[in-house]
Amino acid sequence: MDALSEILRAARLTGGVFLHGEFSEPWCLSSELKASDCSAFLGPADQMVLYHYVLEGCLTVIDPEGNAHMFLPGQAVVIPRNDRHHLQGSEPAQAVSALEVAEVPEDGELMAIRHGGGGQRTRIVCGFLGGRGLRHDPLLNALPSVFRYNGNTNGSGPVIRMTLELAAKEVAEGRPGSDATLARISELLFVEAVRDYVESSPAHANGFSDALKDRAVSKALALIHRNPKEKWTVEALARTCGVSRSVLAERFNTHLGCPPGEYLVETRLRLAANDLINRKTSVLEAAALVGYGSEAAFSRAFKRQYGVSPSLWRNGTNTDVD
Repeated sequence: MDALSEILRAARLTGGVFLHGEFSEPWCLSSELKASDCSAFLGPADQMVLYHYVLEGCLTVIDPEGNAHMFLPGQAVVIPRNDRHHLQGSEPAQAVSALEVAEVPEDGELMAIRHGGGGQRTRIVCGFLGGRGLRHDPLLNALPSVFRYNGNTNGSGPVIRMTLELAAKEVAEGRPGSDATLARISELLFVEAVRDYVESSPAHANGFSDALKDRAVSKALALIHRNPKEKWTVEALARTCGVSRSVLAERFNTHLGCPPGEYLVETRLRLAANDLINRKTSVLEAAALVGYGSEAAFSRAFKRQYGVSPSLWRNGTNTDVD
């Protein structure tokens, strides 16, 4: 049982590729894309995760704090909360908005950018994962503003690179790509990037990373996300994970800042929120799917968590707008 896979599956992220970029030194772009700017590729999402994958040359990313990160072919920068950032080459240049220079096709195929001063070339492919209500996702909130996927050391690297190279080639030739394949590749890249980040994080660098490395807590997280409807008690979780109730509670508090029961409630409500807005389930059905026997109890808990009733949330009356 893989806790990370269960957590990411529960987030119901869907992905794809939306842009192929060809740049020549000197060049610099400011990236301030919103989910609505990519609606043709993203669908009805209110938030997105971005990534920029390097096919050729060298990419420098300036994060929201002003730090520079360099990426080489086979590597990608992942921006889990779609924070504003700059993309540039190795030479100084005035930043321009990516939307100002993007070539947006009318048929919904991949956008393209060709920009720069004519010097050394860099090619990248940009992709996304999107969803509704992602601001409440604990894993995405625990990740840094930018982090690295290194396909040169990851087992999935050759497959991802080959597929993205093909996508870029098809765009250059004006041929339509395979949306389903590109979606799966984007999802695979993100999962592998998060897995690499978690595994390489030093102890105590990130609470969620430490939780996933803790055998008992990780197993408890997988159980909760796989079976949120189950009437879990701390005793039952602890027994299944092979530790005492007090040990499991202490480790949850240490790594995640809350006891197991509170994490369970938040997970149930987050899954219900996704079902209400993505699948348009009824309030009663959403409550039952996550283990609430009473619609009234579910509605009270939901309003405490999200500030609106489940029915208003279902109708789109919430503040999670990108």
